[in-house]
Amino acid sequence: MSKKKNSNNSVKQVLTQLVLDVFEKNGNAPLNYKQVSAAINVNDPDSRGIILEILKDEVFKSVMKESAPGKFQLLELKTFVEGKVDMTADGSAFIITDEEGESDIFIAPRKLRNALNGDRVKIYVYAKSKGRRKEGEVIEIIKRLKTEFTGIVKLSERFAFFIPDDRKMLHDIFIPLNDLNGAKNGIKAIAEITDWPAEAKNPMGRIKQVLGAQGENDTEMNAILAEYGFPLSFPKEVEEEAEAISDQISKEEIALRRDFRDTLTFTIDPFDAKDFDDAISFKILENGNYEVGVHIADVAHYIIPDSALDKEAYDRGTSVYLVDRVIPMLPERLSNGLCSLRPNEDKLCFAAVFELDEKANILTEWFGKTIIHSNRRFSYEEVQEVIETKEGDYTSEILKLNELAYILRDLKFKNGAISFETTEVKFKLDERGKPTGVYVKERKDAHKLIEDFMLLANRKVAEYVSKMGKGKHKYTFVYRAHDTPKPDALASFATFAARFGYKISMRSDKETAKSLNYLMNDVEGKKEQNVLTQLAIRSMAKAIYTTKASSHYGLAFDHYTHFTSPIRRYPDVMVHRLLFSYLNGGKSVNADHYEELCKHSSEMEKKAADAERSSVKYKQAEYLKEQVGSIFNGVISGVTEWGMYVEIIENKCEGMIRLRDISDDFYTLDEKNYAIIGQRKKKVYQLGDDVRIKVKSVDLTKKQIDFSLVID
Repeated sequence: MSKKKNSNNSVKQVLTQLVLDVFEKNGNAPLNYKQVSAAINVNDPDSRGIILEILKDEVFKSVMKESAPGKFQLLELKTFVEGKVDMTADGSAFIITDEEGESDIFIAPRKLRNALNGDRVKIYVYAKSKGRRKEGEVIEIIKRLKTEFTGIVKLSERFAFFIPDDRKMLHDIFIPLNDLNGAKNGIKAIAEITDWPAEAKNPMGRIKQVLGAQGENDTEMNAILAEYGFPLSFPKEVEEEAEAISDQISKEEIALRRDFRDTLTFTIDPFDAKDFDDAISFKILENGNYEVGVHIADVAHYIIPDSALDKEAYDRGTSVYLVDRVIPMLPERLSNGLCSLRPNEDKLCFAAVFELDEKANILTEWFGKTIIHSNRRFSYEEVQEVIETKEGDYTSEILKLNELAYILRDLKFKNGAISFETTEVKFKLDERGKPTGVYVKERKDAHKLIEDFMLLANRKVAEYVSKMGKGKHKYTFVYRAHDTPKPDALASFATFAARFGYKISMRSDKETAKSLNYLMNDVEGKKEQNVLTQLAIRSMAKAIYTTKASSHYGLAFDHYTHFTSPIRRYPDVMVHRLLFSYLNGGKSVNADHYEELCKHSSEMEKKAADAERSSVKYKQAEYLKEQVGSIFNGVISGVTEWGMYVEIIENKCEGMIRLRDISDDFYTLDEKNYAIIGQRKKKVYQLGDDVRIKVKSVDLTKKQIDFSLVID
């Protein structure tokens, strides 16, 4: 195809968009080609002729009509919409629009115009024929979701291609040989798209970073981080800024703070933790009540707004927890040093301090900056041993805190909080990072003790700020919100749970929460626990960060925030800054600006959770690669139109049995009943059913495990 023809096509596409815009802006009034030409400042006869041609083409495509001789109108207004691309496996896509209640719009592969999964695009929507789904075409890529991908380099003598790992990236990237950056054939790397000519089938790119050989632990974990947009190191200026911060605490700074260095204070964390961002202080007051302080690392004291450190922390949004490593939001100098509440060191904190009576009633509360000196660094296991044996360091204090935590927990559930105890899979790894075993992490009283006091601090900080100001003068703040579940999703879950003999009441939010808690208690330890818990969580709305002072359904709190982990979450840094400002008479900040910051934080949190899940899937696949041919008992954990997912009971690894591999019948999906059904014999496989499976194959590159059904 000649360059001239390409150029003419591009000009015509631009003119078509301008023409349709004229009708949109003029309320779809009937216009002739001269009026349209004048509206877009086209005066020469040739160009006017093209405008008339475009109008007639759009009539032919049923986008416009000739309402009177020479007069044209759109068949339907709202021709242009914006939305996000959701690619399908066959190369077509659906556009998820911003309009609430608006159905997704189908885009055929040839109409995507080089848009990729997740891109924000402007599309032109065709007039909808009766009974047909809405269809359209991409006319503008507003913002790429990403231009960097992880994958494998494939070399030939004259050129190279890069095959992305991302299943929804359906185009290989052409790499000129002088842009290989030292990459060899078959190596895993990060490639960046640099150009995508209009008529080219594949984008062009360059190798940005070589990751290493496929299958090596560091290579694969770094590839997961890069895939989700998390940098593999800190920029030099960020590291330098962190190193330049003094570790000395001045007398002037201490004088501005409430001094807790003589009050018993300790941290409780996982045995292998390096950053300790929360500590508990405990004191029996003269009146017999208890003073409990929740002291949080004062990260905001060290990170200046708009500094290189601050911008980097905001961009990352959160620390990322993969199977074998933590990728911190802050450089090690801060996360494991200055801000880590290590024992026997003076540390700067921001605290929520409460006076509680024997029944855990909160009599007084205080929020402000503190200085602490932790007496002891406990692991969860050490505290659990103290609780169970009633022996060890600070036994009476730990037992009293545990007692108060129990009361707070019971009250939370009585008020309608939901107890989702999901199983957390952990791996035993050898020195090369290869999994040698799988186990499920247990949550005991020691974990819950810390959690309940953190929840108390988060809730009380949110309540305190929410009461500031009135009406239009309410103070802008960062809340953690969790909406009520959608009735149809909850009803669908209730119907499924009933098959196991569990009843879900939907008469009110409180009744729903109460019956969900009964269910969660009843299923604990049973084979259907994980399936029902995961399905219940899926029926819930997702928690987000927002400036809107809405409630947290799952915790049954009217107001809730994240105050307790600023080392690993940027929203907590924002909360510290805002609370400190308001405590000192500061004015309310711009809500729209902070809502954008909240939106970004929610997006980064989701990416971090997806990266963590991806690392778990990789290790599950790696673990089962050595078990191909082995037979296990499993439970059906998901059903789709192409197969059913099965979770192995023994090790919680999940894989798929493809419908095409079940040879005794032709099976189809019964979406409503979470089942697949044989068309001739009517054999039913339903979510939660026990099955025997054989590990058929493992594809590490795709993190994909395939099972075959063992029929006795």
